[in-house]
Amino acid sequence: MSSLRLEDLKQYSDVLRTRQGEAITVRFVEPRDTEELQHYFRSLSTRSRYNRFFGAISELPKGLLHEFLRVGERERFTVVATKMVDGFETIVAEARYAFHAGTSTLEFGLSVDDRWQGHGIATALLKNLECRAAALGAEHIFGDTLRSNQIMISLARKSGFAFVNHPDDWKLVRFDKEIHLAPKDIPCASWRLAALSRQADSPSASA
Repeated sequence: MSSLRLEDLKQYSDVLRTRQGEAITVRFVEPRDTEELQHYFRSLSTRSRYNRFFGAISELPKGLLHEFLRVGERERFTVVATKMVDGFETIVAEARYAFHAGTSTLEFGLSVDDRWQGHGIATALLKNLECRAAALGAEHIFGDTLRSNQIMISLARKSGFAFVNHPDDWKLVRFDKEIHLAPKDIPCASWRLAALSRQADSPSASA
């Protein structure tokens, strides 16, 4: 388990903005989101689901849904981006990320509801993931996508990621970005505080 005091951080949320200035809340997924999360994936286009999972699925299989809902286990986390639509909190995007302490890397995957693509949500969410990566102590953040997924490739390129061949699958491409942020320089306020707290609790800080 991370030293970021997950029991406290589960209460945290970040407010991002679309290109039009609309508020999007990013928070850890909760058990109450089970049906809404499944509805979100069912509502994605066939292409969007294929791009997200590299295969043809119509919804999250039970085992994978269970994995999505287990926040913090084995340093894996799921966040949902929600927006008020017709008076209801609606999931418009999601991301799942895993921190690999041995390599100081954070691996992630994300998707945006087809109806909300083109609003800058993916760009804002990716910047937020970089903050989360820095707070966990990651030195690199990376993701994999299909070579045919030009939308994700364009997003990663515009966000400053470098591209390398995937080590295991020729159909995929890996994009990687080095993180040069000290805890005090993390732009997301909640994750800057989390990183500073983590730094204060580290053995080297008290030595």
